[in-house]
Amino acid sequence: LESELEDIRGAGTWKSERVIASRQGPHLRLAGGGAGIINFCANNYLGLSSHPEVIRAAVEALEKFGAGLSSVRFICGTQSIHKDLEEKIARFHQREDAILYASCFDANAGIFEALLTPEDAVLSDELNHASIIDGIRLCKANKYRYKHMDMQDLEAKLKEAQKHRLRLVATDGAFSMDGDIAPLREICQLAQKYDALVFIDECHATGFLGPNGRGTDELLGVMDKVTIINSTLGKALGGAAGGYTTGPKPLIDLLRQRSRPYLFSNSLPPAVVGCASKALDLLMESNAIAQSMAAKTQRFRSKMTAAGFTISGKDHPICPVMLGDARLASVMAEDMLNRGIYVIGFSYPVVPKGKARIRVQISAVHSDEDIDRCVEAFTEVGRKHGALP
Repeated sequence: LESELEDIRGAGTWKSERVIASRQGPHLRLAGGGAGIINFCANNYLGLSSHPEVIRAAVEALEKFGAGLSSVRFICGTQSIHKDLEEKIARFHQREDAILYASCFDANAGIFEALLTPEDAVLSDELNHASIIDGIRLCKANKYRYKHMDMQDLEAKLKEAQKHRLRLVATDGAFSMDGDIAPLREICQLAQKYDALVFIDECHATGFLGPNGRGTDELLGVMDKVTIINSTLGKALGGAAGGYTTGPKPLIDLLRQRSRPYLFSNSLPPAVVGCASKALDLLMESNAIAQSMAAKTQRFRSKMTAAGFTISGKDHPICPVMLGDARLASVMAEDMLNRGIYVIGFSYPVVPKGKARIRVQISAVHSDEDIDRCVEAFTEVGRKHGALP
C-alpha cells in the first residue's frame, strides 16, 4: 500500500483535504488562521447551506424529533417529517411519489438492481457519475455504454437492445466534471421511438436549472417524458446530506420493498430533513433564487475566456478550467489559495488522464467583486505557470 500511495504522490494526483473552520459559504476561514478566503468549489449553488431560515428549520426539527432514529425506515425509522419531505419532493418534480436515501450515491446504488432483471437492458452515457456506474454494475441487466452525449451511438445501441424486455437509458442531467447538459430532448425522442424509459441523475441541476429550478427536464421541456429522477439534498437543497428517487408510484413502492441501501441504512436525521424541507419551501415560494445565477455564471465564463482560458461546458455554474496536466492543476490550485481563492485541481481517476482541470463552481451568493477577484487571480497564476502566454 505504501508503494501505491507513493505512486499517487509521484503522479501529482494526491488529494489533500483542507480543513475549514467556519460555515460553508462564499467566504471561508481555514483552520490554522486562513481568513477571508473566497470559496469557488462548493456545490452550494443557491447559497442555502448557511441560509438563516434553513438553519432555523434544522434546529427546530432537531429539538422536536431528536438527533436520529437509530433505525431503518421499515422498523421504527419513519417520522412524519420523512413522509412530508417525500411528498414535497414529488410535488416539486411533478411526479407521483418519492423515496429518501442517505445520499444520491445510495439512491443510484439502489435503483438498477431493484428495477432491472437479466431480461432487461440499461444504456449508460460513458461519462456518467461513478455512482451510476457502480449502481449499474450491481444489477444483472444487459449493459450498453454509449459515447458521451452521442445520439447516433445511443440509437445504434437502442436498436441492438430491442431484443430485451425493457430498456432504460441512464444519464446525468448535468455532468459534474464538464459542466455540460445532456441532450434530453433527443434522448427522449429516441426513447419514445424505441420504447425505452429514461432515467436522469439531477444532482447538479436540481434547484437552479429551468425556470423554476426543477432541473434539466424542465429546462429542456421534457418533464413529461423523463420516467425516473434521482437527485440529492446535499448540494443546492440545503447542502447537508441525503438523496432521493422520484417517479411513478409503483416504482417507489418497489424500491421500499427491494432497494438494499434503503432497507439497510438508517433514516435521514431529522435536522437534515428539516434543512431540505425548508430549502424546497423557499424554491417553491419564488423562482427568484433559482434565476439568480445565470448572470454570475456568464460573467465568470466570459471573463475567463477573454483572458485566454478554455472553459468546458456551457451556461452551467460548473466551470471547468481545462489545463490537461495533473501537476499543473495541483500547483495552480495551491497558488490560487495563496491569493485567497479556494479551488481544487481534478485529475485521474476523477477525470480521464490528460483532462486535468480546476473546477470552478459559481454560487448565487458570490458577488461580482468575488468573481472578478477570482478571474484576476487565475490570470496571474496562469501566466506564472505557463498556462497563459
